[in-house]
Amino acid sequence: MQTTETAPVSASPAPRTWRSRLRRARGSFWFNLLAACLVTILLQNFIAKVYYVPSGSMENTLLVGDRILVNRLDYVFSEPQVGDVAVFAASDAWEEAATAPMNPLEYAVRWVGGFVAVGPSLESLLVKRIVAGPGQTLSCCDSEGRMLLDGVPLEEDYIFGDLDFEAGRSDCTTEPVSRRCFGEITVPAGKYLVMGDHRSNSSDSVIFCRGVLDGAGCARFVDRDELVGPALATILPIGHWRSL
Repeated sequence: MQTTETAPVSASPAPRTWRSRLRRARGSFWFNLLAACLVTILLQNFIAKVYYVPSGSMENTLLVGDRILVNRLDYVFSEPQVGDVAVFAASDAWEEAATAPMNPLEYAVRWVGGFVAVGPSLESLLVKRIVAGPGQTLSCCDSEGRMLLDGVPLEEDYIFGDLDFEAGRSDCTTEPVSRRCFGEITVPAGKYLVMGDHRSNSSDSVIFCRGVLDGAGCARFVDRDELVGPALATILPIGHWRSL
């Protein structure tokens, strides 16, 4: 009588093969590059993002070509503060929002740039300093040429290239008045008034109010939901690195 021998049954090698393939993938250059790109995209879209400074309106706090790190979470959990150097999306009230028509390739590149948070995007973004918040009243100037926030003079040691002001020669009582001067502006609810540190070279909230002591409706504001976040630091070029 013949007997038939059966081969022993072994466990499927699939799990071991899957784990070994994963280990090999995790050790590869391309896997780590892809992971680094994904982490960078997530960080820049939701936590912090690097922005390029294209103009001199914030000199000498920020210089043309500086890269600034912006906290995208800060204004989600807290309110913007007077003195913040903030990035915001330019609405139609800001002429910088207007852009020339883009060809399909440029549009696609900017769309991808906005999605991955690297390179140019479709957004028109500006950076200015918040100088007044909702319900606050700003005016200029006192006898020393300082702005008044709710009647209190502001000490702004960051100002660069201010507009001319000289008591008795070119101030808010002379004819014509100094272009540094403007009448009282009360910030509406949910909005913010912003200015550049380079006051004589900044197209900001009060650009159309300067030299007018009764300029009701001349100011333009930034909506709360247009604020991206405050700048934390200048990170590039290396020689310009400093906390903001």
